[in-house]
Amino acid sequence: MRTIEWDDDRDCIAMVDQTKLPSAYTTYHAETVADLIESIRLLRVRGAPALGAAGAYGVALAARRNDAADFDAFVDAATTDADAIATARPTAVNLSREVETVLAELDACSSIPEARERTLALAEDIADADVERNKRLGAHGADLLGDDDTVMTHCNAGALATVDWGTALGVIYSAQEAGKDVRVVANETRPLNQGARITTVELQEHGVDVTLIPDSASGLCMQEGRIDAVVVGADRIVLDGGTAFGEGGVVFNKIGTYNHAVLADRHDVPFVVAAPHATIDADRSADEVEIERRDPEELRKIYGTQNAPPETDVYNPAFDATPMELVDYLVTETGVYEPPLDRTAFEDVDRAPA
Repeated sequence: MRTIEWDDDRDCIAMVDQTKLPSAYTTYHAETVADLIESIRLLRVRGAPALGAAGAYGVALAARRNDAADFDAFVDAATTDADAIATARPTAVNLSREVETVLAELDACSSIPEARERTLALAEDIADADVERNKRLGAHGADLLGDDDTVMTHCNAGALATVDWGTALGVIYSAQEAGKDVRVVANETRPLNQGARITTVELQEHGVDVTLIPDSASGLCMQEGRIDAVVVGADRIVLDGGTAFGEGGVVFNKIGTYNHAVLADRHDVPFVVAAPHATIDADRSADEVEIERRDPEELRKIYGTQNAPPETDVYNPAFDATPMELVDYLVTETGVYEPPLDRTAFEDVDRAPA
């Protein structure tokens, strides 16, 4: 199955429950908007493109679970639910963007049956488009890799971070399809170990040689000449660095990405960001992006076992900001770009499903 999809039999959203990996591969059904919001916050579904699909399907779910008889009341209730979905996690732009896309479709409807049909149809189109553009992105990125390369990646930007295929790992899969022998060094990725729990599972299932390392070993691996390239995904890319970064874009990705970018720059290792145009936010500056902070208990405890005294203060950001000046290549579904980026290539891009 896809990471997230519509279950016609149960008339709800079905998703891989990523909180159960790697011990179990199970499906969770979000039958209500509250179920979906909980799933987004608990990271049952995660990754910017997958969250975009979740937002789109969420509006369709809101339309189906809405029992208002009057059309205006129906739209108001569905919009309220959609707004709650859009703000369930703040950093990744895809979630709110796809909610807005399907809400616009809802606003164009004139009856409840039409609204239910059209919102689900558009959500399906958005999910299908995600797979198609990730395949194109992967093919472009594969051209940057050589046979017998070892690639470092961070967090999980594979099929389970998208509807299918992946962004950063999609580059690996496309290189593999092209006949290249590519090995991967995966950072465990704090605070929730998506690299260890999810990336290793995906790569092993695809027959890719993968070695897991602690995040803090990435510099040593580069220093020892073990890494030919670093390829990561992104949760939001802004073209305006704001007061903190000035001119040039900024990549917001899982916490630790900035560390690896600095180390890659120090050791002359190409640093590649793989992300679809849907993740590029040309409307906001870095100053306007909220970096999500996770529950302190995620660090105070590890799988229920106390890891630090209960009263310990914790700073637990989920993402960090990497200036585009540290990025050697940005790979999207339309090609490979070398910073500094030409804003006109990314402003007013048609992100509608093909």
